[in-house]
Amino acid sequence: MLDLLYLLLLSIALPWVLWRRCAGRRPVAAPWQRFTGSVPTMPKAAGRFRIWLHGVSVGEAALLASLATTLERLAAANGTDIDCVLSSSTTTGLEVARVRVGDDRVFPCPLDFSWAVRRVLRRVQPDLLVLGELELWPQLLALTAARGIPIAVVNARMSERSARGYRRIAPLARRMLGRLSVVIARSEEDAERFRSLGARDVVVAGSLKYDGARGDRGSAEVARLASLAGITHDDTVFLAGSTQAPEEAFAIETYRTLAPSHPQLRLVIVPRHVERADEITMLLNASGLAWQRRSQLAADGMSASTRILFVDATGELAAWWGTAAIAFVGGSLDGKRGGQNMLEPAAYGAAVSFGPHTRNFRTEVAGLLAADAARVVQSQDDLTTFVRWALEHPDERDAMGQRAAAVIASGRGATETTCQRLLGLLPPPAAA
Repeated sequence: MLDLLYLLLLSIALPWVLWRRCAGRRPVAAPWQRFTGSVPTMPKAAGRFRIWLHGVSVGEAALLASLATTLERLAAANGTDIDCVLSSSTTTGLEVARVRVGDDRVFPCPLDFSWAVRRVLRRVQPDLLVLGELELWPQLLALTAARGIPIAVVNARMSERSARGYRRIAPLARRMLGRLSVVIARSEEDAERFRSLGARDVVVAGSLKYDGARGDRGSAEVARLASLAGITHDDTVFLAGSTQAPEEAFAIETYRTLAPSHPQLRLVIVPRHVERADEITMLLNASGLAWQRRSQLAADGMSASTRILFVDATGELAAWWGTAAIAFVGGSLDGKRGGQNMLEPAAYGAAVSFGPHTRNFRTEVAGLLAADAARVVQSQDDLTTFVRWALEHPDERDAMGQRAAAVIASGRGATETTCQRLLGLLPPPAAA
């Protein structure tokens, strides 16, 4: 019945899928591979365990790649032979995963058709399935559990809005959550929502995103990008990252307003989706300000008179945050998206701002605001006011950044706790 329902929904969505590809929008990732489950066969050495980790977005893919590295390190220390493979269902998630762990260990996650899931399970041969945050699909869970493969949800989060949706389909939700071996939640609030809907083994480990936030301004990658862009110690970088419309326009207007009286100011824009490059290019050209694309830097370098950089690349934002003294984290102003990861600029000690719509990071935001380590901006004027304050009060700005970095440092440790729990789900080596 689910296959028939999915086929109906797919037939309705097919014109939209084709339109995205033809219109130059971000395409749906590997639709045929995901529909058929035709991923490459992944041979597994005798005595080796395989862990399949799945996450949707860029952030989840990066987080799970880091988790995979720690899993393999801890397993090796315990004398257990494992390898980790990653899947994603977005083009950007797949790109980031390939950069982090290699192309031969990454594949598109199947759509939730029974034949696609069965084929992927045969070809990947996992001994454990790890799902990021809240990626629950009925047939993926049912067919995996039917093979006796443990299933874990890590960095598990469930908003009240999501919980209300699951309560409307309570019998199906209880069946799905009942198939999970463990839910490793980021907060007690999230854990309680999973428990109330039927998850049996729910533990709280904290947010993996604290561990995933790098925070080393002296790293080789940060230094390389700063050099490429001609950023010096005399510059004050205002970086608007993970932006959506109209946030780029707000950042440009803030720079235009403040640059004449603050010649040290530089603007770096890193949109959430690089497929919007043409739209952002039009905004920058209309501004009349001098700017340059990231993709042109390797060939041309950055002109000394050009103070705006548009990063038209995927997977670099985590390092670009390390160049910023002042940060705005996007996806947070229009109320449609729930915010993006503000922990990365906070870990670097930047003065962090974001809009009021941050439901995806409710717990993390509460911690930053309680420590006076971030600012909420409601509008274009608020953003300009915040950046002006950060430019005119550098000592206070730096103190805010230090508080933010301290909040991130205090939240670290969830990755190792999570990995130990996951490794405990693998069967004893003698049973392999």
